[in-house]
Amino acid sequence: MPAVCPRTVLRPDRRPVRRTLTAAVAAAAALALTTLSACSGTAHPPAGTADAAYRLTAKTPAAAGPVNSFTWSLFAEPTSIDYAYAFDYPPNQILANVCESLLRWNPDLTTSPGLATSYTHPTPTSWVYQIRSGVRFHDGTTLSADDVVASLRRNLDPEVASNWAYPFRNVKSIDRTGPSQVTVSLKSPDSTFNKYLAASPGTVESAATLKKDGKDYGNPAKGVNCTGPFSFGSWTSGQSLVLKRFDGYWDAKPKAGEVKFVFLSDPTTRVNAFQTGEVDGGWMVPPHAYAQLKASQAGTLYFGRNTTVASEIVNNLKGPLGDARVRQALLMAIDRKGIVKAGAGGVADVADSLVSSNTWSGTPDSTVKGLLKALPSYPYDPVKAKALAAQAGVAGQKVVIASSPLDSQTTIITQAVAQAAKAIGLNPQIDTISADKYTALFTDAAARKGIDLFLTFWYTSITDPLDMYGSLQTGAFSNYGNWSNPQFDAAIDEATVAQDPAAVAAATGKAQQTAMEQLPWLPLYTEPVSVFLGKRITGVQPSIAYLYYPWAAEIGARG
Repeated sequence: MPAVCPRTVLRPDRRPVRRTLTAAVAAAAALALTTLSACSGTAHPPAGTADAAYRLTAKTPAAAGPVNSFTWSLFAEPTSIDYAYAFDYPPNQILANVCESLLRWNPDLTTSPGLATSYTHPTPTSWVYQIRSGVRFHDGTTLSADDVVASLRRNLDPEVASNWAYPFRNVKSIDRTGPSQVTVSLKSPDSTFNKYLAASPGTVESAATLKKDGKDYGNPAKGVNCTGPFSFGSWTSGQSLVLKRFDGYWDAKPKAGEVKFVFLSDPTTRVNAFQTGEVDGGWMVPPHAYAQLKASQAGTLYFGRNTTVASEIVNNLKGPLGDARVRQALLMAIDRKGIVKAGAGGVADVADSLVSSNTWSGTPDSTVKGLLKALPSYPYDPVKAKALAAQAGVAGQKVVIASSPLDSQTTIITQAVAQAAKAIGLNPQIDTISADKYTALFTDAAARKGIDLFLTFWYTSITDPLDMYGSLQTGAFSNYGNWSNPQFDAAIDEATVAQDPAAVAAATGKAQQTAMEQLPWLPLYTEPVSVFLGKRITGVQPSIAYLYYPWAAEIGARG
């Protein structure tokens, strides 16, 4: 029998300023590290065995009927629900039920028609979309091609400064070319552009609302006016956001009359709310509570498809981590199997690249396996890692590692990375910041100043590894460390303009090879989506697609 590895719940106070760990938190983290070092080994038995740590669920039992309302937890309050800035879990899982895109990303990670009933690709640099008729916005006005044009063009507007500008980097023009037709013309071929229109980049809002609300669009007072199964109801700052069923919805009608999202930043508070029934459900269940919730009588814990990889982002390439040998040494010194045991409850697998296997949808398994086999591996070897770092002459140099009290998982990972940094001769310092400030690291360069490493649970917004690797191209919005490699950039360009799927996969493989040799980010592990449903409700399809798919519309009363 393998040893049972207890986990420590870490609950630092949440002051909205950057600070180092308090003595009490440092002591708790030390205990977590002791647990971590004792728990290295296989993350979990092979899927399908009797002792598997988790199994994926495609769909929970269908709802037996409607429900007046249900309550859902969020780990942080959104700063806005403007789709142009919806770049994180809290705003996206709300907007997925309020706004819709031209295409739809389904829970099985396929794409189907959305507000566009069909599309054509008449030339390598043009996409033509036929807009669905009879669709109404929440204010009762009818969807038109003009609304689509206005919504997509916002991602090109430097005044808006959309977080989704990257998918539009090759766009030359967006025009209405018929009563219900929109044509997007590109500067050069782009194998990913159309796929992005199933996520936030393809969101359609009322052109009149965008013009009327201006810079106030998406704030607590204004909300949004879209076409989804739920409409914006109210937003009580610091407490909750309420959605109301939209009875004029064009697709399958929602089973719930109301959804109330409550902002619960403390992970233990969220778990307690599940147990008492105060909250009916929530995504991103704290891993420290997996065992507790699996045995709970209050509901059921499920796991589903994901495209997420937990990675440490190298934010500063001017310090000791600017040498690829040091990055390689650090990854070899991180006990990733131990992290899976102690931090992720065994519900994860050590990552062999920066993308999960789910992102290679449509690529033959034999091709994917061949690309993975060619990648360098970084097995846990502190002795070899220390020797490699010594070659770079960085002993004693400081590295600052950002963390957040989101849950014990995050703290355990950060402490493990700090332990690894110390093991190879670096001088690690941990700065712990609140969840809302941590989110700013992904959108604000000033917030990242002085930080060498920070943790991300990075999901791809399309089922394509280019979504991840493209974000590391020179000058890309999400290339936080400003890493630049001509060979990598050339491979991304080659994959982007290629029209043949085999050519796209081959070029993407070249980029992946370079990324794993140079390690601008350090991949830790992949994990499934987690969701808890209380005993009142059912019907959801566990999948990372909940960030763009109207998942709440399927939830109803449990039989």
